[in-house]
Amino acid sequence: MTVAALNDVTVHLPRGSQTAIMGPSGSGKTTLLHCMAGILAPTSGSILIEGVEIAGMKERHLSALRLERFGFVFQDGQLLPELSNEENVALPLMLAGVSRSEAITRANAQLAALGLEGHGPYRPGQLSGGQAQRVAIARALVTNPQVVFADEPTGALDQATGHEVMSVLTQACRASGATLVLVTHDEGVARWCAGQLRVRDGRVMMAGEATAVAGQAGPAGAQQVPAGVQQAPMFAGGQQ
Repeated sequence: MTVAALNDVTVHLPRGSQTAIMGPSGSGKTTLLHCMAGILAPTSGSILIEGVEIAGMKERHLSALRLERFGFVFQDGQLLPELSNEENVALPLMLAGVSRSEAITRANAQLAALGLEGHGPYRPGQLSGGQAQRVAIARALVTNPQVVFADEPTGALDQATGHEVMSVLTQACRASGATLVLVTHDEGVARWCAGQLRVRDGRVMMAGEATAVAGQAGPAGAQQVPAGVQQAPMFAGGQQ
């Protein structure tokens, strides 16, 4: 028996938009995120970023794309405990060929921008859960990515800390101009994004504002901006 994780899905995300992908466990929401990020290759259909097809890219090109143009925030942060916070943030820069001294300088500047000035020399285990997620956000943003993918970024946090992290994440992406795509099962977290996609049984059941609106929203829902005022879409894709 063949099971289609995603079927007949079409998503259009304008540059600079912030979109939450929601759905029950096993609905296909994480699969959709991973396809967008080039982690999984669809068996059919297309995934375009600024008009460039990524679904058929060779792995070395995909790796470079993920390193240079994408940032990732995971549920548990996935910080390396043996490294300092500044080293964790600087790691993607050093992997991209930036010198250690320059990478550490840029890492500490990014930490400071997220309210963690002076925390660079410490290790992740010396921070609170919310602070550790800020380090993970700093690592995602330090390369100045075009897209930030966040997979349940508040899943391991209490509600108050989760809202704090979402405030930092959405404001930081807004300031940098990065497109934000996140997976969550939490309605409160989803409301931080102007766009919402609901996935069930591999299909997008309700596109919400994601295909028609690109704007910013807080937990109470801020004013949204029509997609027509945006530049060309960051993502456009179809899945058969």
